[in-house]
Amino acid sequence: MKQYVNLAVTVAAVAATVLPALVGGPRAWWVLPLAVASSVPVLWRDRALIRVALVVGVATTVSASLGAPPLLPVGPLVCLYTFAARASLPIRLLGVALTAAGLLVSLLYPRPDVEVLRYLSVAYLFAYLLGTSTRARRTQAAALAERDRRIAGERTAAVLRERTRIARDLHDILTHAVGVMIVQAEAGPLLVRQQPDRADATFATIAATGRDAVVQLRRAVGSLYEPADQPLDQPGLGHLPVLVERVRAAGLDAVLSVSPSGGAVEPPPPDVGVAAYRIVQESLTNVVRHAGARSVRVRLDHTANSLTVSVTDDGCGYRGSDAGLPGYGIVGMRERAHACGGTLRAGPASGGHGFTVAASLPLSAPAVV
Repeated sequence: MKQYVNLAVTVAAVAATVLPALVGGPRAWWVLPLAVASSVPVLWRDRALIRVALVVGVATTVSASLGAPPLLPVGPLVCLYTFAARASLPIRLLGVALTAAGLLVSLLYPRPDVEVLRYLSVAYLFAYLLGTSTRARRTQAAALAERDRRIAGERTAAVLRERTRIARDLHDILTHAVGVMIVQAEAGPLLVRQQPDRADATFATIAATGRDAVVQLRRAVGSLYEPADQPLDQPGLGHLPVLVERVRAAGLDAVLSVSPSGGAVEPPPPDVGVAAYRIVQESLTNVVRHAGARSVRVRLDHTANSLTVSVTDDGCGYRGSDAGLPGYGIVGMRERAHACGGTLRAGPASGGHGFTVAASLPLSAPAVV
C-alpha cells in the first residue's frame, strides 16, 4: 500500500512540474531536464531522502535562477513534508535550512520577487506543518500500540500469577487433606480392634477433613469465576486453631502459640493472612507425611512491622525428594512468602534435631520496582 501511495505522489509531482514545461510554446533546452530532475527523484525519497532532496532542491533552484520557475515546486514540497514526517530532529533541521536557502536563492536572484516569496513561504510552511501532524499521529498510534502490548502483557502475567496461585492453593488443600486422611485411615483399623472409642473420633476426623477440603476446593475453583477486583474467600490466621486441632487429632502433639498473647493490635493484610495459613498448612502436611515426628510447634510472632510464622517438629526432617532437595511444597511456601514481600527459611531446627520452617511476612505492601 505504501508503494502505491509513493508512486501516486511521484506521478502527481511529475505531472505538476513536467507538464507545464511541455506546453506553452517553445522553451529553452534546459527546462525539461531540470523539471524532470526536480520531480522524478521523489520516487526514491524513502530510501535516500537527503540525496533526493539535494537533487530536487538544486534542480528547482537552478531552474528558478535561470528564469523558468515552476508554478508550484511540488518536488521540494514533498521532500520537506517527508523531512517533517519521518526524519529525526537533526535531519529535519538540516532539511529546513537547505529548503530555506534554496527558496531565498530562487526568489532573490537574479531579481527579487517578494510577492512570490510570500506565496511559496506559505506553501512550504503548510507542507512542513502537514508532515509534523503526520509524525504526531504516527507517534500517538505507536504509543497506543505500545500501551496495548503492555496491557496485554500485564494481563498475560496476571493470568499466569493467578494460575500459579490457584495451583498452589489446590496443592496445599489436597496434600494436607489427603495426608491427614491417609494417616487417620491407616490408624483406623488398629483403633477399631484396640480402642473402639478412639476409632470413632478418627473416622469423624477423616470425614471433617474431607468436608473441609471440599469447601476449600469449591472456594479455590469458584475464584476463577469471580471478578478480579473481588476479595477472595480464603482461610486466614483465624482458621489456624482448627488446622492445628486437626493435626492433633491425627496423633501428633501439636501446639499453637501466639506472641504477644493477644495477637496483633491490627489484623494483617488479607494476603499475609492467607500466606501464613497456607505456609502452616503445608508445613504441617509435611510433618504428618514425611517427618516421622511425635510433636510439632506452631508459633506466630507479631510485631509492628511484620508477622513471623514458624513450624518446628522433632522428627527426622522433611524429605522432599530422593536427592534430598526441597520438593514443590517448600518451593510453593517460598513463593507465597516472596509474593507478600517476605522471606522463608526451611532447614534443620536449632540443636540439629527436627526441622523448622520460618517465614517473615511484612505487614505493609512491598515496594513496586
